[in-house]
Amino acid sequence: MKSTPRTRKLGETVREALAEVLRDDIADPRLDFATITSVSVSSDLGVADVFVTTHGGQDRYDALLDGLHSADKRIRNGLAKRVSMRIVPQLRYHLDTSVDEGMRIYEALKDVPPTLADNGE
Repeated sequence: MKSTPRTRKLGETVREALAEVLRDDIADPRLDFATITSVSVSSDLGVADVFVTTHGGQDRYDALLDGLHSADKRIRNGLAKRVSMRIVPQLRYHLDTSVDEGMRIYEALKDVPPTLADNGE
């Protein structure tokens, strides 16, 4: 999606509102520890791609996505109450695994032998 200053600002507003909705309005244990990392709103404001992460492995990610899809109507209703928009966008949920990738790289770099880490200078 093409990003403009308007859609970036709206995406940040939607991200904050969705975080409030998950914290205050939804009591699904599958959504505990869910973090919304970013939201990208389409230029026509009809679709919002919501990037989420949580702690745990693939089972936890699957449960998170299932919980988000089952609570989608309640999440959109909560969003409509918090953000003034003519049309509440369709929410598409995506996993953000960048934190896991960063931890994987960090762990791999910890295991670099000292002879490779020091190039003799």
